Amino acid sequence: MTTERTASRRPSKGIDQRRLALGLLLAAAAAIPGTAQTRPRGRDLGIPFPGRTGALNAITDVAGVAVGHVTLIEGDGRLVPGKGPIRTGVTAILTRPRGNWDPVFAATYNQNGNGDMTGINWIKESGFLEGPILLTGTHSVGTVRDAAIQWQLKNGRQFVFTYPVVAETFDFLNDANGEHVKASHAFAALDRAKAGPVEEGAVGGGTGMGCNGFKGGIGTASRVLTPAQGEYTVGVLVQCNYGGDLRILGVPIRSEITDLSTCTVLPQPLSRPWTAAIPRCPAPGVAAIGDGTLADHEGRGSIIVIVATNAPLLPHQLERIARRVSLGLGRLGSFAGNSSGDLFLAFSTANAGAANRDGTPALTMLPNDRIDPLFQATIDATEEAVVNAMLAAQTMTGADGIRVFGLPGDRVVATLRKYNRMK
Repeated sequence: MTTERTASRRPSKGIDQRRLALGLLLAAAAAIPGTAQTRPRGRDLGIPFPGRTGALNAITDVAGVAVGHVTLIEGDGRLVPGKGPIRTGVTAILTRPRGNWDPVFAATYNQNGNGDMTGINWIKESGFLEGPILLTGTHSVGTVRDAAIQWQLKNGRQFVFTYPVVAETFDFLNDANGEHVKASHAFAALDRAKAGPVEEGAVGGGTGMGCNGFKGGIGTASRVLTPAQGEYTVGVLVQCNYGGDLRILGVPIRSEITDLSTCTVLPQPLSRPWTAAIPRCPAPGVAAIGDGTLADHEGRGSIIVIVATNAPLLPHQLERIARRVSLGLGRLGSFAGNSSGDLFLAFSTANAGAANRDGTPALTMLPNDRIDPLFQATIDATEEAVVNAMLAAQTMTGADGIRVFGLPGDRVVATLRKYNRMK
């Protein structure tokens, strides 16, 4: 459900504050709350991903990191601009425990830049990330960015100015031009951010997304290094919406599962020209027809990847970590197409107080000769996070009746066994 619209004029500070409070209450009541995840993750199915995970196998295995979602789902049928159907949301990531505004060292890397991540100029210039990270749909970035400023002020952060980090992918199952994400939804996602298990699939910013020809969304995974390597933790969270010829552990999953192609339950023409090539869904009980190859409409997809670690890395080293994300995506069949925004951000929770204005901070840094295990952990966790997102996401029918099928775990397992990747 979406929230009630409020007037854009602001007659007085008191009225504005009351409207904001009302909007937050409406969002809390109307937005779909997090629910227990019902579909199995990759390791639950026995998929033998490499590496040792943290207790949660999530980005929240890095101490202090928290994640929250607001999911908006409403309506069915042909797209009516400004009304729906609505398939969107917001995902929020806190880099330190709530109320701790200490900046973290960070860096970004664009594998392909057809996308948006606000606030990165100052990260590149200063080496610091200040405040939370938010993920949403492409045309909701401005609303969420502005809300992030107000949320931080409301929660006690003091600044002269700030540059919130908000990243996006195009939620094609949503009325993307309808501006259904409101400031109150961003507030609610930030307020809901918590440590512990992270809900995956078609939730939060990943609600209206597809990935590798199947339903996409939010996914996460982690790796813990050995004691000899420092026992550092690497956590990855993805919002996957890109097109690729899906492979898992090197197995061509997409070319083996060809009967679950994206389709529409409505007759053509649909409301958006780029959907013209999407075929009509067959009758109930009959499989959709496809050949397991990338369709033209999938090229508009993107992926956001956030990497967190407690290893003491400086910004130039974190950029090296962010670059390794692309190797994990390459394992899965991504080729970072021309229309794809493949944007990555890595941050470290180590070196607390490094941004203090007073004195000369004493920093610690992992030697470059010991960074290779963190590269490997990033690649492995990225691969598993994307698979977890796809396995968790259930089949969804969105705007214009476009239907994207959830990746069936049992068929993935059968295919991996066929290729001798599982017993």
